[in-house]
Amino acid sequence: MRVEVDLRKCQDHGQCVYAAPGLFALDEEGRLTLRTLAADVWSADIDEASADELREAADVCPLQAITVHE
Repeated sequence: MRVEVDLRKCQDHGQCVYAAPGLFALDEEGRLTLRTLAADVWSADIDEASADELREAADVCPLQAITVHE
């Protein structure tokens, strides 16, 4: 399973953090920690054990910045 987060769309609402705290986090300034990367789109392979959390995070993102590829 692969996840992509479009950091151009993300506005750090943090809903993904509440849905999948094992996969997403906010830094001390309240910004998604993935923003420290130099890329516009972050992608990673996610193990099947985290699949439900990942799908929930994608569903609750108000800007639909998270895409799950099954």
